[in-house]
Amino acid sequence: MDRMLGRKRYIAVFILPALLVFVLFTIAPLIVTGIYSLFEYDGIGTMKFLGLKNYIDLFTTDKHFLTAIVNSFILAGASIFIQLPISFFLASILARGVKGEKFFRTIYFIPVVISSMVIGQLWMKIFNSQYGLLNTIIRWFGDPEFEFSWLATPSTAFFTTVIPAVWQYVGYHMLIFYAGIKSIPPDYLEAARIDGASKRQITTKIMIPLLAPVIKICLLFSLTGSFRAFDLIYVITGGGPNHASEVPGTLLYNNLFRRGLYGYGSAQAFFIVIECLLFSFVIRRLFKKAEENASAV
Repeated sequence: MDRMLGRKRYIAVFILPALLVFVLFTIAPLIVTGIYSLFEYDGIGTMKFLGLKNYIDLFTTDKHFLTAIVNSFILAGASIFIQLPISFFLASILARGVKGEKFFRTIYFIPVVISSMVIGQLWMKIFNSQYGLLNTIIRWFGDPEFEFSWLATPSTAFFTTVIPAVWQYVGYHMLIFYAGIKSIPPDYLEAARIDGASKRQITTKIMIPLLAPVIKICLLFSLTGSFRAFDLIYVITGGGPNHASEVPGTLLYNNLFRRGLYGYGSAQAFFIVIECLLFSFVIRRLFKKAEENASAV
């Protein structure tokens, strides 16, 4: 009994520093943000209690917030239906042991470690209306006089941020899928080949079901990352033109630090947290049975 209590004390000692950091930098700011969201506050003067008025205003009077929510869902859809399939495709090819496997693994992962500020500046040059690469290619193969302002046109501005956002993290999810595929026992795949299963059947009937926990993680990262998106979009368009490319992150930044609406901006920030938690819960529930089947194999 004494030995067991001693082990628990050692465990508590090692866990305590990480727990304190987590509480100090995650839980405490979250609680403060939740409290601020219930008040009218400019960061300096007195706080006026409003209850849920800030949250009600998000959906009743703030048309820019609704645009930001729609844009975040578009980004999430692009991440799920474009980014993840590409990542899985690349991972399945590399996992077969192609020549230069380590080299390609590194190359695909490079955008992940590059600062979003740098990537934003790079893609701004690509979409530049005068000397941008995209317009230059269109002039070479199409209209020599072609000139279009991709970043300043409301109908295209947001999509100029979606493309680099999807491109940046393809390598990240590819590496997760790659590790998951490599962890599948080769005997399963070999037995399926001996039984006459095609590559498509092996992928859909064996590989994907066994990768359920990995797919769940990638979905969680894609969704929460899309809902929390800020830096790349802020660098490329700043939420413009005329709020066409706003996402909740850029909108709350402007409300908090430019307009001084600490209460209202905190309500937007807390909404993002609730949104991420809600969708995380839904995904966990959807994949619960699939994970149980995968772990039982």
